[in-house]
Amino acid sequence: MATNADINNRPDYDQVIQDIADYVLTFQVFSDEALNTARNCLMDTLGCGLLALRFPECTKHLGPIVQGTLVPNGARVPGTSLALDPVKAAWDIGCIIRWLDYNDTWLAAEWGHPSDNLGGILAVADHLSQVRLANGEQPLVMREVLEAMILAHEIQGVIALENAFNRVGLCHVLLVRVASTAVVCKMMGGNREQIMAAISQAWVDGSALRTYRHAPNAGSRKSWAAGDATSRAVRLADMAMRGEMGIPSVLTAAQWGFYDVLFAKTNKDQAIKPEAERQFSFSQDYGCYVMENILFKISFPAEFHAQTAAEAAVILHPEVKDRLAEIDKIMIRTHESAIRIISKTGALANAADRDHCLQYMVAVPLIFGDLTAEHYEDDFHAAHPSIDVLRDKMEIIEDKRFSAEYLQPEKRAIANAIQILFKDGSSTEEVVVEYPVGHRRRRAEGIPLLELKFKANLASRFPNQQCQTIFSLCNDQGQLEATAVNRFMDLFVIG
Repeated sequence: MATNADINNRPDYDQVIQDIADYVLTFQVFSDEALNTARNCLMDTLGCGLLALRFPECTKHLGPIVQGTLVPNGARVPGTSLALDPVKAAWDIGCIIRWLDYNDTWLAAEWGHPSDNLGGILAVADHLSQVRLANGEQPLVMREVLEAMILAHEIQGVIALENAFNRVGLCHVLLVRVASTAVVCKMMGGNREQIMAAISQAWVDGSALRTYRHAPNAGSRKSWAAGDATSRAVRLADMAMRGEMGIPSVLTAAQWGFYDVLFAKTNKDQAIKPEAERQFSFSQDYGCYVMENILFKISFPAEFHAQTAAEAAVILHPEVKDRLAEIDKIMIRTHESAIRIISKTGALANAADRDHCLQYMVAVPLIFGDLTAEHYEDDFHAAHPSIDVLRDKMEIIEDKRFSAEYLQPEKRAIANAIQILFKDGSSTEEVVVEYPVGHRRRRAEGIPLLELKFKANLASRFPNQQCQTIFSLCNDQGQLEATAVNRFMDLFVIG
């Protein structure tokens, strides 16, 4: 008889996987607030993608792998003439959405951008709608896209509430892969077994390192990584629909599972966690919470932990713009996550490095009164050495209250405070901004600005009449929900 042999009794699917599958199969969206927010999120996310098409470093990635490939019922990439297979279309849509770091954000123990999931959702919805029409069936309608967005936001965001993948060196895009896989498999008509199989495969792909997001390796991969994740989700869902088996205990399997391989250590001192602490923790069930509380980047294309800092810097700009040479020190009070992720000294290598540098995102609006995607480009940075001069004068301090209120469910603040000290001993008042304009607490102020942002982004790509047609539809909840997905996507095609 063999000794020390592995026990080969195939287990049930891990409870985490079962819960996700049951949620996408059974949850019904009745929240008007969630649906309305999803509509605003759709506008904002597509607008971010359209704006990104102005940047060649983004557009060089777009299009079929083999040039000239024609795909029957191909999924369209908004703002282009491309019609691609759903896997590559998801990649392209996800890439343009994320390129400028301007789409929505979720901040908790883990961070992320749940609208990244729209790449897979929209590609699959457009393709399926065209196939249905070709078969004489009814296409999907945009209500189904909005509901899929709510589900994907919720999966990614609820897992992120209590589970800090960043602290073990993993990237939040793995949650995009998991959420997108579950939702698009359901959209494809997957049953419970198929959805669980697909989700389990997504967790097997889980080792997404954060290396490319941090000094000294920050670079453009962070701008396309989510597109890659949502694209991979479409592929895994398709495989599951073709009968590919799952890996039931992918999370909990001893030695080889996600928990033991990737969640067993802290990235600070590599200490081994007790087994009970390796498993995910959940503070609430899945519902509509994440979409209702999502954070929009309305004013600045900047890493979200710096949004309120940039806002404070814009407020201070009129007072300091003519006294830049007189500045002795710039005091910034912030929260622990901002310090850990985006506080940087020294040279910044590229645009992706700069839009994840707290000091850079404060210096630019102090000098110029605004912060745009163009402000991160190499030519702009090289032409304005005063930016780095101000960076060298900044002192970053953690405010324990800011750090605590960042994690409190009833607040979810993202506070920053800035004060300028001058060489003659004078100073500005400290400007404190605790909630960015894209926060749920500032919806009444923020949504009109979000609509203006969407209009401006539309105008960067389309003629005036097309812009008006798209905006009018997107601004009408009932009409949008009833619109066929393929008809909606028709509006975003270039010539």
